[in-house]
Amino acid sequence: MSPITKAVIPAAGLGTRFLPATKAMPKEMLPVVDEPAIQYVVAEASAAGLDDILMITGRNKRSLEDHFDRVPALEATLEAKGDDAKLAAVRRATELGEIHYLRQGDPKGLGHAVLCARQHVGAEPFAVLLGDDIIDARDELLSTMLRTQQELGGSVIGVMEVPQDAVSSYGVVDAGGDVAGSDVVPVAGLVEKPPSDEAPSNLAIIGRYVLHPAIFDELERTPPGRGGEVQLTDALQQMASRPVEEGGGVHAVVFRGRRYDTGDKLSYIQAVVTLAVDRDDLGADLRSWLKEFVADLD
Repeated sequence: MSPITKAVIPAAGLGTRFLPATKAMPKEMLPVVDEPAIQYVVAEASAAGLDDILMITGRNKRSLEDHFDRVPALEATLEAKGDDAKLAAVRRATELGEIHYLRQGDPKGLGHAVLCARQHVGAEPFAVLLGDDIIDARDELLSTMLRTQQELGGSVIGVMEVPQDAVSSYGVVDAGGDVAGSDVVPVAGLVEKPPSDEAPSNLAIIGRYVLHPAIFDELERTPPGRGGEVQLTDALQQMASRPVEEGGGVHAVVFRGRRYDTGDKLSYIQAVVTLAVDRDDLGADLRSWLKEFVADLD
């Protein structure tokens, strides 16, 4: 098979969980240390070999395009000052891949956002990365998902175990049995945000997918579901029962690493602290301060 090279990043959401900060700023542009959250996602796609990126945006998201564009005046100023470190940091965002942009228009859900990518993607498998989900660069997920799709066909989703009382905030998969110690499991069914006592498991779908292009036809047929939106989970539920020859079959890669939901306030703060502690320029001083801060809490 030809390598998968295309990624779709839905980034049209309103960011209501982070109001009022997101009243005028896209949630994807909230800084995680000194880079916006969306840059971590684009960098993850680039590192996995996905250099053709389509970002699905909406109104008031122009700053996403500006961030990944060149700023010659700023670069010239930094170059004249001899500030090579800042110059490299500014240019880094522009060198991550070929980024295209498409407006979703009406926010009709994740499934509709993915469907908007149909013309750009064409008839080849592609990855979907949610714009506010950060996977720690020290942990591998996307590359494993790409290999799994190439080996098994169909579609592949990233999942992780969550507390039972948290499953109602996620799409949840039915893996058909105990998955302890398994890294890749076949998916028998999926349900979007079920009540905790009705969830088929505690394996929650996180914001990473590698999809067969047959998903587009299924999304065309998928009626609005939970919240009145076209749910990608509902379309994948139908794909799970289809033969591989028709692009069907769904597998889940069980992720046991570090993941941050930057649309959630607590997880966002945890992302900033965790990633800053690992930095050469901030880590030592931040660790020292954190120890003093925690000691004062006790």
